[in-house]
Amino acid sequence: MTRQIKRLGMLVACALLLASCSSTPPKSLVTPLPPVAKRPLPNENDHNQQPMRGVWLATVSRLDWPPIASVNVSDPRVRNAQQQKALTDKLDKLKSLGINTVFFQVKPDGTALWPSKILPWSDTLTGKVGVDPGYDPLLFMLDEAHKRGMKVHAWFNPYRVTTNTKPSTVAELNRTVSYNPASVFVLHRDWIRTASDRFVLDPGIPEARDWITSIVAEVVARYPVDGVQFDDYFYAETSASALNDNQTFQKYGGGFSSKADWRRHNTQQLIEQVSRTIKQLNPNVEFGVSPAGVWRNRSHDPLGSETSGAAAYDEAFADTRLWVQKGLLDYIAPQVYWPFSRKAARYDVLAKWWAEVVKPTNTRLYIGVALYKVGEHSKNEPDWTVNGGVPELKKQLDLNESVPHIDGTILFREDYLNQPQAQEAVSYIKSRWGT
Repeated sequence: MTRQIKRLGMLVACALLLASCSSTPPKSLVTPLPPVAKRPLPNENDHNQQPMRGVWLATVSRLDWPPIASVNVSDPRVRNAQQQKALTDKLDKLKSLGINTVFFQVKPDGTALWPSKILPWSDTLTGKVGVDPGYDPLLFMLDEAHKRGMKVHAWFNPYRVTTNTKPSTVAELNRTVSYNPASVFVLHRDWIRTASDRFVLDPGIPEARDWITSIVAEVVARYPVDGVQFDDYFYAETSASALNDNQTFQKYGGGFSSKADWRRHNTQQLIEQVSRTIKQLNPNVEFGVSPAGVWRNRSHDPLGSETSGAAAYDEAFADTRLWVQKGLLDYIAPQVYWPFSRKAARYDVLAKWWAEVVKPTNTRLYIGVALYKVGEHSKNEPDWTVNGGVPELKKQLDLNESVPHIDGTILFREDYLNQPQAQEAVSYIKSRWGT
């Protein structure tokens, strides 16, 4: 066992060394795998893959899991039994609906849902940061999903440290100073900023990006995950709560004519080194990103889509189109959360635009669909309530299955499968995908 632990440490260290090395961008815009990556093992390539039929399962704020009531149970054995049963019940239902992949949020903030050597335990499990729940939720999920023939992608929010900046949250993070590991909030206070009324890591600090990479490396080296996914929170800020990275820009931004270009460079640096690290540790683990549905609007860029929505390039400083072209991702899953009739960001316009982007590359395209809107009344998007939202959902799934280079669908998010307003749509999904 000691030898295995040492070997794991060497693997992660090796991966981080490779990840931190600067690399020149590949000349070709179509690159099967990033530099220094190993090729996938034989018979585990991309050919004949079944279409993606996925669902996101969020743990941040216990949105989908674990059950809120379980956290208040004083007996750890009872609490864990409740949490595990809730998860297996969900997996049984997902299996019956024909879902083949679960995107399980293992790093909702600056905490972990596995026994990490880098992050403290998540408070979503016990109500307190750093408290060992008595079992390994990631391993449990992997075992149970794989037993059912389903894949699991470990979903990371890279930069978020907390969901708020309340004094009680600060006090709880400060209490981890004696824990092993302690929160990044106390270990690297100089990396922490506020944005969108949350504590976040400053993406412009190279050591912070290395730290995030090491967390991904820990999971990929230790667990049989099928994939790793980052969500769309890169530079996440609002006008009322902007990220103040002026000093970071002064320190690291030399050579960039604008802070915006420097920010996009920082985001790409993270994607590049995480991509290389994953492929070095296990070339069969897929790496993907789920960005905002709009890369850029055509009004700002002739290469953009015929839309007028918030753009990842300009808002999150994420040049997602370039990541696809450079071969940094195995898949991209844009969140196309609008109906066909939404003029500002039509579903079909965006899905087809992305299909053209991935067409000359080796990156697969999965479309994120707004299950959370199905059955909900909306003045701007009334289609979601027509006949329980089934006609709109059918059109979206039909398009995904008929357009070349769209390889599947991911539903956002799991708990909406249990909501009353979505039951007609759930029945439709089962009739279409279920076994």
